[in-house]
Amino acid sequence: MPQMRPMDPAFPIDRQVGIDAAAVVLVNLFTLDRADEQTFLQVWQDDAAFMKQQPGFISTQLHRAVGESATYLNYAVWESTAAFRAAFTHPEFRAKISAYPTSAVASPHLFQKLAVPGICVA
Repeated sequence: MPQMRPMDPAFPIDRQVGIDAAAVVLVNLFTLDRADEQTFLQVWQDDAAFMKQQPGFISTQLHRAVGESATYLNYAVWESTAAFRAAFTHPEFRAKISAYPTSAVASPHLFQKLAVPGICVA
């Protein structure tokens, strides 16, 4: 099971899922030992396949850091925190996360799009 290291220790993922919001993006930064990369990728793929079948799931994308860093960034788009919460707390998903390598550290956080005039749209 990965260690959990919140991006914002004052407001970890367990608190974020309690807020009702529409259109959220999960950003999850993973760090791990290079020797565990293949296991990580297999487990992540299995998790992603499960999440893809859950109501409210829109999309996901995994990125690997450039170079020799065994750091990965996943982002997943969900219709709402309620949909993400249902999937994230689902007993089948909770059982799956125990398969991650012990070197893995996960830092999940939920975000919402922000409109910045002339730059980005919400």
